[in-house]
Amino acid sequence: MSDWSLSKLLEGLHDDIHQRLETSRKTFAHASTKGDASENVWLDLFQKYLPKRYQAEKAHVVDCKGMFSQQMDVVVFDRQYSPFIFNYENQLIVPAESVYAVFEAKQSIDAGYVDYAQKKVQSVRNLHRTSLPIPHAGGTYPAKPPVKIFGGILSFESEWSPAMGIPLKEALLEDEGCLSFGCIAAKGYFHYDEHLKEYNFFIGGKPATAFLFKLISELQFSGTVPMIDVLSYSKWLNI
Repeated sequence: MSDWSLSKLLEGLHDDIHQRLETSRKTFAHASTKGDASENVWLDLFQKYLPKRYQAEKAHVVDCKGMFSQQMDVVVFDRQYSPFIFNYENQLIVPAESVYAVFEAKQSIDAGYVDYAQKKVQSVRNLHRTSLPIPHAGGTYPAKPPVKIFGGILSFESEWSPAMGIPLKEALLEDEGCLSFGCIAAKGYFHYDEHLKEYNFFIGGKPATAFLFKLISELQFSGTVPMIDVLSYSKWLNI
């Protein structure tokens, strides 16, 4: 018999995230330092555990019309088919076509933070995305409609008690469906069901691990990003 325990492995993944977020909250005195530490914990989770077709980084998103999103704490994007637009001295800009999901990460969640995250997610979703027909051995597949970009909010704690109660639900309904996911690592996570048009809330357990698995499942079903029209960006070269 093996001494390994799958349940303990999965519990350990959540416990590690929980402990790192809690340590950041207790240890760092400066708010911006706490924020940076929190972002790094979530980024590390995505970078280690998402399939390699996805990459997660802090980044801006741009479209071929020259419009930019606000900087996002976590951008999950394609690295199999899409190029970088710019990558220099830790400043990363990715094309809108390559984006699967964007997240905002803070130490604690409240109504103002939900509203802030909703606006930032929309700044990415509002960008223009190209899509080219896909050649194959027997001809050409039609251009694929762009996938819906998932948007989410990540935190360690909540300013509400209970954390997953009516105030959170009311804040989410101010822009229903804008935030596809939310994880409060110390309390639970939520997910927006696109088919039922409603939020599902999961309280307790090991939220960080449960959220990660739900995200991976949703990414699997969303398919692959469309074939980017790379030349549509070249018009900005003025040549």
